[in-house]
Amino acid sequence: MAFDVASVKQGEFVLPSFPLDGGDAFTATGGRFIANFPLVNLMMFAYKFYPSPGQRDALNKQLPDWAHFPSVRFTIEGKAPINNPTKDQFRLMVQSLLADRFKLAVHFETRESSIFALTLVNPGKLGPTLRPHDSGAPCDVAEGAPAVTGGSDVFPALCGAFGARPAPDGMHMQLGSRNTTLPLIAQWIAATGNATLPVVDRTGLSSDYDFTMEVFGTGIGAISGTAQLQAKPGDPTGPTFIDSLRDQLGLKLEPAKGPVQFLIVDHVERPTEN
Repeated sequence: MAFDVASVKQGEFVLPSFPLDGGDAFTATGGRFIANFPLVNLMMFAYKFYPSPGQRDALNKQLPDWAHFPSVRFTIEGKAPINNPTKDQFRLMVQSLLADRFKLAVHFETRESSIFALTLVNPGKLGPTLRPHDSGAPCDVAEGAPAVTGGSDVFPALCGAFGARPAPDGMHMQLGSRNTTLPLIAQWIAATGNATLPVVDRTGLSSDYDFTMEVFGTGIGAISGTAQLQAKPGDPTGPTFIDSLRDQLGLKLEPAKGPVQFLIVDHVERPTEN
């Protein structure tokens, strides 16, 4: 599947048509697509690859500087051959465009590697702010509206997306998602830099969930080894991300080994602009 008409040019940031993440958050666009990101981010969207920092470093090392530097952004605009393509169909169109205009060729390799396993702190028990989606607000309820349960407002606005906003006290950050899965939560933990290793869901939970969590500061703090998985007792600036993951969501990260996918770049060229 490919765009009927498409253009590529360097430019300043513009809002994308919808979130270019690994989740299902999507707003129908009538077949139109626009995004402005470095090539590596466009690749991640096209191939649904949202790496841990280690995987991202391995990918960047295969690319020329212009392909991953934040200051070199490409604006892609395209018109789909059908009126209402899905998010995954748009991924295929971007794959075709990258192959055509950037001469991009890639493949995946699976390697046994160190990982963090995402597990339940207490088997069979969820944390207080991790709830089945069907017990909360439906997806057509906007952010800020009263929630069905719990008495708090609905956050974030778009189901399938991961959101962040300042907490009322100005010192903490609220993170959350609605109608998401544990594999996507695992992917999100790694992609935000809260774990330097890939995170693999081993909770055994297969339903869709809503969650919110509150952390000190931005909530982004890399975890690189076993010692850092333990929260510091009596820290006045808490909760840390790991504190919140454990106490609010009932989840924890455990060092383990497992198969990990790496995106391998076979060829890439800088495109000529339209």
